[in-house]
Amino acid sequence: MNNKKQTTSIVLGFPDYINQAEQFAEALNLPCQSVDIHHFPDGESKIQLPEQLPDQVVLFYSLDRPNAKLIKLILAASGARTMGTKQIALVAPYLCYMRQDKAFHKGEVISQQVIGRLLASYFDKVLTVDAHLHRVHNLSEAIPVAAAINITATDAMAQYINQHIDHPYLLGPDGESEQWVSDIAVRYQMDYGVATKERYGDRNVKVNIPAGPYQGRNIVLVDDVASTGKTLLEAAKALAEYQPASISVLVTHALFVDDAMEQLTQAGVTNIWSCDSINHSTNVVKLAQSLADNFTQEN
Repeated sequence: MNNKKQTTSIVLGFPDYINQAEQFAEALNLPCQSVDIHHFPDGESKIQLPEQLPDQVVLFYSLDRPNAKLIKLILAASGARTMGTKQIALVAPYLCYMRQDKAFHKGEVISQQVIGRLLASYFDKVLTVDAHLHRVHNLSEAIPVAAAINITATDAMAQYINQHIDHPYLLGPDGESEQWVSDIAVRYQMDYGVATKERYGDRNVKVNIPAGPYQGRNIVLVDDVASTGKTLLEAAKALAEYQPASISVLVTHALFVDDAMEQLTQAGVTNIWSCDSINHSTNVVKLAQSLADNFTQEN
């Protein structure tokens, strides 16, 4: 634990994500305050920062459902810089607009580049968890700052599975999930496999389960993000035919829009778990210590 920043750094959280900000600050032995936000009737926001700020400010905010959050974040970062803060870091456990890194059709805006440059113009450092990157493999390519750090939640996820599931079999619902599933599995010598996916649209997918010893096993479906949950749902439906002892879901980032959780439950999923990168009723894995450890190591 690094205590030297105690008098020169502060963590600033936002009201709708303050619990995680406080846990992160506690892990670093730093003070934490909430940014005061007033909403005007026309939807605009007034941002009030502490009257005095130290040399380093860490803005801690998860950027799911990002459009309104980005405005508050940028206003806060700009205000801190105006007040004389020398280094401003962003810790965003969920980072928005990372998937669109290429124009697939004429006229499409490459939002990763736009938002990446926006964040780089206000922050000196960015730390996130399991960013949804495709063709860009280093976060610094998307956000050109001095320190762009993309950590994984697999250590905390592995510990949780090891503590709560007896003799688990991990399954990634598609090829992209293999990096997380294999990393979790190797930490406790868990069995694992990876399915393949055919996507026909945002809400229309087909999942092909590989041959495996599923019958009577406690299956854990692992992925980085669950939005509509359709990929996880199709995987759960396919697994049910093998009569596993149980099917659980563990994801880093839980969105689960519309009736995604209800559909998963109806498909036989008994546990739906997530990390606390996004506020959600399924949060069971806390990321504060992992974020703090990586934030300290990079300073």
